[in-house]
Amino acid sequence: MFSFLKPKPKPKAPARKGTRAPQRVVVRALALAEVPAPLEVRSSPRARRMSLRVDAARELVRVVVPPGVPDKEVARFVGRHLDWVRQRLAALPPRPVLADGAVVPVLGVDHTIRHDPVGRTTARLCQGALGPEIVVGGGAEFLARRVTDLLKAEARRQLTTRAKAKAARIGATVAAVTVRDTKSRWGSCSATGRLSFCWRLVLAPEPVLDYVVAHEVAHLREMNHSPRFWALCASLAGDVDGPRDWLKANGARLHRFGA
Repeated sequence: MFSFLKPKPKPKAPARKGTRAPQRVVVRALALAEVPAPLEVRSSPRARRMSLRVDAARELVRVVVPPGVPDKEVARFVGRHLDWVRQRLAALPPRPVLADGAVVPVLGVDHTIRHDPVGRTTARLCQGALGPEIVVGGGAEFLARRVTDLLKAEARRQLTTRAKAKAARIGATVAAVTVRDTKSRWGSCSATGRLSFCWRLVLAPEPVLDYVVAHEVAHLREMNHSPRFWALCASLAGDVDGPRDWLKANGARLHRFGA
């Protein structure tokens, strides 16, 4: 009875043949005695051939390979380019030592670290008799960490202030600003308006930091790299090409700080 009230079952869609789950990048370590640095192998479904690079920020050798390439083939590939790898590793900028008397750039201006064992423990920026200084009190064993904490706090202050001011100029809203220890990018903008930056930008000249802020704020309006985006970015930063070139030439040196 009343079978006409029962909904008819929907026909099942035919199964798609040959459908596979999306492949992910798989990362593995490979130890080669002749390579004087850690070696990271990234198996990527997007890779069509093997490629090689030296990651200056992490001080390692990265090989990107198509899925299924065995370690023996990776080792042979690296071996063919061993001279190039050694040259690139040798050319890496030295890691700055954050110690008494060391010089650290803040917005491109050199500041000399001065250790004051009996002074206040928190690090602070100040103008000394011979020029700008970072004064740090307390035990010497805590000096490097306190200088790094100061730089991160100054980066957060500079980046947040500038991001909110630039967003207001284009009628946009910044949901949040975070400062992180990123190695692969200087800044990012999410679809929800959250901006993230690398703290080491505070070491760069002021126009460089300002450009990266403008770049990410422009993404609040243009989530792309179209001509409209670049025009908006230029209106917020002024110079675009100069800071981009500076980061390409000096980015590896910045990443050596606090690494």
